[in-house]
Amino acid sequence: MGIALWMTCAASVFFAIRLVRFGRPEGWIRELFTVVIGALVLGGVGTALDFGGWNELDWRAGLFVLFGCVALAGVLRICLPPRHRGSA
Repeated sequence: MGIALWMTCAASVFFAIRLVRFGRPEGWIRELFTVVIGALVLGGVGTALDFGGWNELDWRAGLFVLFGCVALAGVLRICLPPRHRGSA
């Protein structure tokens, strides 16, 4: 159940950052890939830090993955060039 919590956090972060237009890159695949892979890595780190595990729910692991994915998405938006003003 812990891995389902990580993926739920990743999905909520992905949909939340797609609503923010500032700095949004042209494609959404990079953001989705970054958030999902980041959630898996951060979930593994959270397991190593004893924030639950991949098969048990723990609110600390959920918050760790949620805030970590938000930070990763922010770094991605800072590093990638934004879309041009003229494109929709």
